[in-house]
Amino acid sequence: MADYNTMELMIVAASRELEDGATVGVGTGAPCAAAMLAQKTKAPNLVIMFEAGGISPLLPTMPISVGDSRTFYKAVMASGMCEIMETCQRGMVDYTFLGGAQIDMYGNLNSTVIGDWANPKVRFPGSGGANDFASFCWRIMVITPQDARRFVERVSFITTPGYLTGGNAREEAGLPANTGPYKVITNMAVMGYDPDSKRMRVESIHHGFTFEQVQENCGFELLKAPEVVETPPPTEEELSILRSEVDPHRYIIGR
Repeated sequence: MADYNTMELMIVAASRELEDGATVGVGTGAPCAAAMLAQKTKAPNLVIMFEAGGISPLLPTMPISVGDSRTFYKAVMASGMCEIMETCQRGMVDYTFLGGAQIDMYGNLNSTVIGDWANPKVRFPGSGGANDFASFCWRIMVITPQDARRFVERVSFITTPGYLTGGNAREEAGLPANTGPYKVITNMAVMGYDPDSKRMRVESIHHGFTFEQVQENCGFELLKAPEVVETPPPTEEELSILRSEVDPHRYIIGR
């Protein structure tokens, strides 16, 4: 087994979810690294899209913002935010990576406030384009550290809709059918969602952790997939490309 750190494992696990020919909306950080790694390994025709307008660049190095000039390098198109959002609304974006201060069992995300809206304990930047991406892209993925303060039974504010209250609630609220949360990749496990209840469930557990440890670091009861496996470790090839081509300065994997 190759030596790797937790961030490298999370990025590799996320990259494996992106198939060749798919479209993915990303920001900076770990999601961008995952998309770059996928493009340089098993998905050379992956179409990477940035909120500021870069469509299908061949990223030379890690950009530091969604408007970084590198997000337009050898791109198919240098468009703008309106074009990106309209592409999502047309149903042409397969995946998006999102995050937040809180996530609940149905994949709802909060990046607005902790506590009461009028008198919050903490106020965050808000949605940005997260609500738009989550509402119209087909599959939502989240890369986040796992702890009970972040994984909560009920988010203080729904900035970004997941499956809302579960079942068919997302469709009943008027959002497109067959869209919604897909994977949550943490430092301990990879979670998906039960197809009926739409509740979060553990699908694979990283080497060195147990289901009990994953549950202890979650503020709600986690379900189990029919078969919970150990997350496959990064290969030597994946680690080599991640370290030498995707993030050679260790901006992300050095965290």
